[in-house]
Amino acid sequence: MDTPHSQLNGGAPVNARALQPAETLNSSCFCSSLDKDALRLALSDDLDSPELYELVESRCPFLFSSRPIFVSDSQSARIAGVVEAIESVIAMPAYRAKVLAGAPAIARHDPGGAKGVFYGYDFHLRGDVLALIEINTNAGGAMLNAMMAKAHLSCCLSAPALAAAIATGATLEESIFTMFEAEWGASARQRPLRSIAIVDEAPEQQYLYPEFILFQRLFERHGVRAVIAAPSELSFHGGVLRHGELEIDLLYNRLTDFMLESSACASLRAAYLDRAVVLTPHPQAHALCANKRNLVLLSDELQLAELGVPGGVRKILLENIPHTELVDAANAQRLWANRRRLFFKPLAGYGGKAAYRGEKLTKRVWEDILAGDYIAQLLVPPGERVNGTQANPEPLKFDLRSYVYDGRVQWTAARVYQGQTTNFRTPGGGFAPVYSLDDGSAAAEIASMSLDASCLAACGGACS
Repeated sequence: MDTPHSQLNGGAPVNARALQPAETLNSSCFCSSLDKDALRLALSDDLDSPELYELVESRCPFLFSSRPIFVSDSQSARIAGVVEAIESVIAMPAYRAKVLAGAPAIARHDPGGAKGVFYGYDFHLRGDVLALIEINTNAGGAMLNAMMAKAHLSCCLSAPALAAAIATGATLEESIFTMFEAEWGASARQRPLRSIAIVDEAPEQQYLYPEFILFQRLFERHGVRAVIAAPSELSFHGGVLRHGELEIDLLYNRLTDFMLESSACASLRAAYLDRAVVLTPHPQAHALCANKRNLVLLSDELQLAELGVPGGVRKILLENIPHTELVDAANAQRLWANRRRLFFKPLAGYGGKAAYRGEKLTKRVWEDILAGDYIAQLLVPPGERVNGTQANPEPLKFDLRSYVYDGRVQWTAARVYQGQTTNFRTPGGGFAPVYSLDDGSAAAEIASMSLDASCLAACGGACS
């Protein structure tokens, strides 16, 4: 755990090199590009149904960032390369056998062909340093990002680049439904997909409940009945999973009870084990991909070599996954001594809950960490995106979330925030679109203009 974060990826400290074009825009473009009228229209079935927009405004006012995030094409390619490398390891029989041997029995149950929708690969990107922080298997926000793509117009992109970004975003919504159809097809069902249940504990109380409504609308536009339900509202009898009288073909799983252990999940668990429903994502996907214990293996050269991971793949993983280890009595003294350079996460945690930056640890919290199941991860700071105005700039943090299906990056979004973890409580923060810039032409374009003047001209002075 002695590698300084500035050496991850072989990069120099950020303040010791010239800024890349994307960083220049992230630190110098003050234009607000979120069009609230366009967002209202995107969230409405038509002009006469503004209820969903009003729900978002009242419940989650900081769900969408006012400004986009810029990355370079080469950085986007690196993200895709890291995803491809990890997915290649997860597909290896030796890796699967090792991970599943210690997993709950339900994780070893054959999911019947379903691959799992919405894997979320979360990255920190800061200068030349790219770091995979974690992987999720029920990553939220994809449908919200599809709506947001229709409402962001960045004045700092050239017209062709902006048109390309909007065109890409317009395909995301349809690709989401195609993915669910692929899950149904991969499960070798003999009839068309007729019904989907979107399931979470107390769904109407969930912060991202508006997204559930967007999914329901999407499915029903394609002729598929869709319900939003808690797991306790499902019943299983006669070999059929039902919500009321509706027979459920496929269940879109947003639960954080990843192994379906609670009594509320009894019917769902029984239907899944009986192959009576297609469940996506499923317990095996979580065990293979999202269990934080796997980060220990994926950042350990010796274990990777023992599994037979090719040298080129090992190099990509070790350069882009911060070194991670389990916290136990044997290494407690060393980890405490080096805590300022570490981030601590519970193995069973999600959403940043009970996670701690080492420099803020107290002795009392440290005792809780030792008593629980935690990992210690080399600290890699997130990227920065300027907020506020040119006269009064306010740096915010951002991370990147790549939504992945069947080994391919579908979409990359950013989450802009202040504080220790992403929280959707920061004015000016929230989900932000990610615009990828051509490394060479973007550098030339930015170098040839006065960025402040061009921003002011494009936004009519509103960003000053």
